[in-house]
Amino acid sequence: MARKKKQLPILENILITDVAAEGKAIAKVDGRAVFIPFAVPGDVVDIQLTRKKNSFAEGRVIRFEKYSEDRTEPFCIHFGVCGGCKWQMLPYEGQLKHKQQQVIDNLERIGKVDLPGVNSILGAPDTIFYRNKLEFTFSNKKWLTEAQISSSEAFDNMNALGFHIPGMFDKVLDIDKCWLQDDLSNQIRNAVREFCLENGYSFFDLRDQTGLMRTLIIRNSSIGEWMVIVVFYDEDREKREKLMSYIAEKFPQITSLLYIVNQKANDTITDQEVITWRGRDHIYEEMEGLKFKIGPKSFFQTNSKQAYNLYKVVRDFAQLTGEETVYDLYTGTGSIANFVARNAKKVIGIEYVPEAIYDAHENSRLNGIDNTIFFAGDMKDVLTADFIAEHGRPDVIITDPPRAGMHDDVIDTILLAVPQHIVYVSCNPATQARDLSLLDIRYKVTRVQSVDMFPHTHHVENVLLLEKREYLRD
Repeated sequence: MARKKKQLPILENILITDVAAEGKAIAKVDGRAVFIPFAVPGDVVDIQLTRKKNSFAEGRVIRFEKYSEDRTEPFCIHFGVCGGCKWQMLPYEGQLKHKQQQVIDNLERIGKVDLPGVNSILGAPDTIFYRNKLEFTFSNKKWLTEAQISSSEAFDNMNALGFHIPGMFDKVLDIDKCWLQDDLSNQIRNAVREFCLENGYSFFDLRDQTGLMRTLIIRNSSIGEWMVIVVFYDEDREKREKLMSYIAEKFPQITSLLYIVNQKANDTITDQEVITWRGRDHIYEEMEGLKFKIGPKSFFQTNSKQAYNLYKVVRDFAQLTGEETVYDLYTGTGSIANFVARNAKKVIGIEYVPEAIYDAHENSRLNGIDNTIFFAGDMKDVLTADFIAEHGRPDVIITDPPRAGMHDDVIDTILLAVPQHIVYVSCNPATQARDLSLLDIRYKVTRVQSVDMFPHTHHVENVLLLEKREYLRD
C-alpha cells in the first residue's frame, strides 16, 4: 500500500515583498524564499505550500488577508485558471518597472558586466488585443474550474476549444473571451466550437490520439487581413467541407482560409501540407512602407505595433550609414534584414528553417530590395570562418536568437569576425546575459533598451548594443 503524502504546512499572514523570475511573487519566511503566482508586492496572504526545499519553497495563495494598494482588478474571466496574462492584477506601470528590473538583474548577476545608463523600457501602445496570432486546441477533456465543480451543474459534454491548462497536457480550458487578439478572433472561435458541437463533430483526445477536430490557428495583421487555419486529425471529407463552407460564409472578413489534416503525434505544422480553401495562402503585414508576406508557417513578431518600435531600436543601435555589410543572424522571415536593408550596403541573413528563408527572399522581392542574401542552415554550421571569408567581414552583426541563446561556436565565430557593432535582441535576458559574459572579452555594452512585447505577462524583449573595446578598434 502506497504511503500517503504528507500535507505541507499553511503559512499565515505572509507579506509579499517582490516579483521574482517567471512572474511569480516572492515572500521571505524564516530566511527561505517562497514563490507564489498571482500575488503582488504588498499583498498579505495565507499560503499553502506545494513544494519545500532547503533554500526555497513554492506555494499558492489560499486566502488574501490584505490586498496591496498596488493591485488592480483583473479584467479577464479566465484569469488565474488560463496559463496566460498572469500579471493582470498588476497595474501596467508596475509591470514595466518589474520587467526592466528583471533585465538589469540578469545582466548584472549572470553577465557580470558593467552597464551604462539603462534607457526606460518602451511600453506597448496597446495592452489588450495586441497579438496577431493565437492557437486554440480542441479537446474532449474540458478543464472544470473550482466554481464549476462546486456547483450543482451536470457536465455531460466535456468538449472544449481553448488553451491548455499549465502542467496538464490533455486538459483544455474552454475560452469564452480572450483579450489578446481582436474580438473577431473570439467570434470565429466561438462560432466554430458551436458549429462542431451542434453537428456532432468529435473533439481530439490528446491521450488516445483520436477525434476529428484538432487545433484552430487564427492570425491577423495591422492592415486588417485575417488568416484562419483549421487543423483536422481524422480524414472526413464531408464534415471538413461542411465546416469550411460554414466558416467562409459566416466570416467574409477572412482573407486566407486554410486547412490541414495532421495525423502526427504532435501539433507542429511545419512539415504538413496546407490546403487553401478560400482566398490567398498568405496575408500581408506592413511596416514603414514595407510589405511582409506571412504564410501559415511563417514566423512574425506576434505584436505587430510593438515589433515596429523594436525594429526601430535595432536600426538606431546599428548606426548604419549605407556603407556597412550587415549579418542578420536567426533572421527568420527576414523582417529585420529587410527593415534595415535600405540603410546598409549589404545584408546577409541566416536562418535554420528553409521555409522562413523562402519567405525572406519573397519579402525582399516584394519590396524591390536587391541588397539582401539569405542562407538556410544550422547557425553554428553556416556561420564559419570560411563563410565570412567568402561573403565579407561584417561591420555590424544583428542577432536575435531563440530563448536558448547562441551556441558557443556561434559566439566564437562572432569574436573571430570582430564586427564594429553587435546588436543583440533577446526574448530571454538570462541567456542574453550568459552570452554577454562570453562576448565581454572583446565587447562592452554601451546601450540597453528593453521593449515590452507582451503586456500582462513577465516576458520582455531586450536589445543591447555592444561595441569593440578600445584596444581592438581599427
